[in-house]
Amino acid sequence: MTAPARPLGAAQERRRRHRLARVWSNRPGWVGQLTAVNHSTVAMRFIVTGFAFLLVGGALSMFIRLQLAWFGNEVLDPQRYAQFVTLHGTTMMFLFAVPIMEGFAMYLLPKMLGARDLPFPRLSAFGYWCYLFGGLFLYSSLLFDAAPDGGWFMYVPLTDATFSPGRGADFWLIGVTFAEIAAVTAAVELIVAVLITRAPGMDIRRMPLFAWAILVTAFMIAFGFPPLILASVLLEMQRAFDFVFFDVARGGDPLLWQHLFWLFGHPEVYIIFLPAAGVVSMVIPTFARRPVVGYLWIVLALVSTGFLSFGLWVHHMFAVGIPLLALAFFSAASMAVAIPTGIQVFAWIATLWSGRPWLRLPMLHILGFFVVFVLGGLTGVMLALVPFDWQAHDTHFVVAHLHYVLIGGLMFPLFAGLYYWLPLASGRMPSESLGRTAFWLVFVGFNLTFLPMHLTGLLGMPRRAHTYPQGLGVEWLNLLSTAAGFVLATGMIAILLDAALSFRHGRRSGRDPWHAGTLEWALQHPVPPYNFASVPQVDDRYPLWRDPTVAERSARADGLLGDAAHGRREVLGTGVLTAAPEQVIRVSGSTWWPLLAALAIAALLACFIAKWYLAAVLLLAPLLAALLAWAWTTGDRTAPAQLEAAPGVLLPSQYACRNAPGWWALVATLLIDGSLFASLVFAYFYLWLGTEAWPPAGMAAGAGPAAWTALALLAACWGAVSWSERALHGGRATAAQAGLGVAVLLGGGFLWLHLAAVAGVAGPPSVHAYASVVWTLAGFHAVHVAVAMLLALYAAAGLRKGHVDAARPLELRITAAFWRYVVGQGAIAWAVIHLFPEAL
Repeated sequence: MTAPARPLGAAQERRRRHRLARVWSNRPGWVGQLTAVNHSTVAMRFIVTGFAFLLVGGALSMFIRLQLAWFGNEVLDPQRYAQFVTLHGTTMMFLFAVPIMEGFAMYLLPKMLGARDLPFPRLSAFGYWCYLFGGLFLYSSLLFDAAPDGGWFMYVPLTDATFSPGRGADFWLIGVTFAEIAAVTAAVELIVAVLITRAPGMDIRRMPLFAWAILVTAFMIAFGFPPLILASVLLEMQRAFDFVFFDVARGGDPLLWQHLFWLFGHPEVYIIFLPAAGVVSMVIPTFARRPVVGYLWIVLALVSTGFLSFGLWVHHMFAVGIPLLALAFFSAASMAVAIPTGIQVFAWIATLWSGRPWLRLPMLHILGFFVVFVLGGLTGVMLALVPFDWQAHDTHFVVAHLHYVLIGGLMFPLFAGLYYWLPLASGRMPSESLGRTAFWLVFVGFNLTFLPMHLTGLLGMPRRAHTYPQGLGVEWLNLLSTAAGFVLATGMIAILLDAALSFRHGRRSGRDPWHAGTLEWALQHPVPPYNFASVPQVDDRYPLWRDPTVAERSARADGLLGDAAHGRREVLGTGVLTAAPEQVIRVSGSTWWPLLAALAIAALLACFIAKWYLAAVLLLAPLLAALLAWAWTTGDRTAPAQLEAAPGVLLPSQYACRNAPGWWALVATLLIDGSLFASLVFAYFYLWLGTEAWPPAGMAAGAGPAAWTALALLAACWGAVSWSERALHGGRATAAQAGLGVAVLLGGGFLWLHLAAVAGVAGPPSVHAYASVVWTLAGFHAVHVAVAMLLALYAAAGLRKGHVDAARPLELRITAAFWRYVVGQGAIAWAVIHLFPEAL
């Protein structure tokens, strides 16, 4: 499909651009800053906040290095040292590495894909506030002298209520989980954005490699973060309510924490690395001045890395006593992941080899990446060998490997991307001389800091130790690492200063100063809040190289979505595979709801950690009210079934389209929720394997009449919502409302009967791990039933107000799909709770 060409007069062109700018701009002043949801604004918040946490985490590491500079130092006492190590690791992994790449993705993806914005702007803003409040929540522990000290992996039993009786572990568990909301919301946002908001013509064979990397990363977050979220919730339940999951004396198992943590922890390395690899795949072709070599192979490598990374979690548990046969499997899997990584490296080298490389600041950091990351990969292969891992386990050798992989795989590509896209964001160039000086400070400082740690580790220096004995032979190596650490810190500060100063003092860059070929460089300077005046159409992976007029055409307001006379923010929705135009997506403008919802969660969690449980429960009411008001006012629910995307071009609104963003958001959300549920079921069976009697003596098993009746009521919910869907399809809105009402009543009956049935088979949850995990499983599903009931009431209200009808069935379709998921999940949970113990 092509937009009809209709040249506009100069005055009409100015009016259209003015309307676009008025519709898409943030409100002025502080109110505008607090209520903004535009992807560029939210992304810049992520990036700036991420760099702020980098500086804080880096400052902590300087204290750690000073403590280790010489044996017997007393810069930090053992307690404070453990706290600084914990906060440093937590900050870098949870508050810097993942959020900063999400910020880059949020800023770049719409521009790179030819879109106006992300499909759920409020969700992006909500994620940012959760990230910021979660980080502040974690650091507020210092004010109460309750900073966590269990390490960034918080192993139990060291972090349970017996060995960590204060609130330090609670701050970690609640703060990190709060901040992780940003990761999972970003995963939903980015998956939907890549799938259905690409420019017309940008089919999946023409997607920028950065978009591929972000898509794979977002799916990895969807599957990888839920195990850690579950582990954090289980440990907090054990600490706060005396549930049993990790206490051996009552049927628990501390290794369950390690399994759940590393199910997240090892994919996390690749969640950090893959976006950075996407940056490398964008920078190298530009500076090699030719298309990337092996596009398809790089895509396959990204996807296979995502799959393989989930088979490596035991890589971190070789020393805990796992059977040798299992160790052999995980050892082989750990080495196998080097294959797709190697494919990407060879493709990048081939691109440079066959091109005409241009050595500017971004490429300098890419060369640093090659050296550091390859060295980190080699020590990774060494640690994948079980006998070597047993020798080097928990020594500074592992610390050195971790930093070579993370700094090599993240920091150098990140700085390359920062310098590469800085002219796009600022319209100005960085200082080449200051930038090169800073690069060499970072490169030399980094290698002199961490290369000696390989030797100190092999000489027997354990990680996380407050000091070390004289005569171990590591004194001068530690002194060198400490001195070089300050050189590294100086280089990083210089890079951030250079980037900040360039916004005001840099030389003006003009459009596309690097002569790049991808769509983001077609934008004007300064970048308008709507990105493209007309949604561009492309027919190549490097559209600017193939057709330089793309920039001029997309800056005119005479094409797709060029007229905003209706006063609404619109994004073009396209096909998943073909990127053919399919719908007009009306997205939300500035609003307070994301901030208010995040504040409600923050207040609730603060009450929880203060053990004001009644107040925490009461705060659910304003939180629920904020979320419902958010949902009721999102987008344009009164939009007609069809909208004019350009003169003579009619497309369905998202409420009338099968590939609606809301539908894909539901799919992504259910993937995340399914991973959470699967992790809980895994915990159930893992605990069963470690106990002699399941259920223990004194607890019953099996399904009585109440349990069977509850299951029948739950199954009937499926029929009720299906009947409601058919009624709406036939134009009978009142009957559709009645079907939803029946589903609500059936759901309420199920909750009452099933919780009574569970009480009949499981005793108090504090008695044994069996009772704890059964109650958790039943409660987890009960929450889903309650959410489904709320959704049904919400959809019924939409039917009554006329927001949902036969031509715009999206909300009822989503409600019915969620109900079916809840029924399926409930059937599995029911079988695990009632049938499995009886079958033993």
